Amino acid sequence: MPRHTAEFKHQAASLVLDSNYSLRDAAKASNVSVSAIRAWSKQLREERSGVTPQGATAIRAEQRQIQVLQKRIKQLELEKEILKKASALLISDNYHDIF
Repeated sequence: MPRHTAEFKHQAASLVLDSNYSLRDAAKASNVSVSAIRAWSKQLREERSGVTPQGATAIRAEQRQIQVLQKRIKQLELEKEILKKASALLISDNYHDIF
């Protein structure tokens, strides 16, 4: 369970990116470390430019939705491969039964 919600990270990073807070002032106002604010600000800046983070939960709701959809696509592709292999096996067995 993450210690801080995506919404909290978004608000904290927005202090730096949108309200011209320094990293130190934003960290103090949010009661987190400067390194956390730096990382969240970098991530939010990247997400705003359209980059979906890999290996981390997105800060923006739109990017989180993209992550959910990417995970679903990966699952569906895996299921498709399993079905293709199963179909090939069934066809192969039926072919041998006929001849």
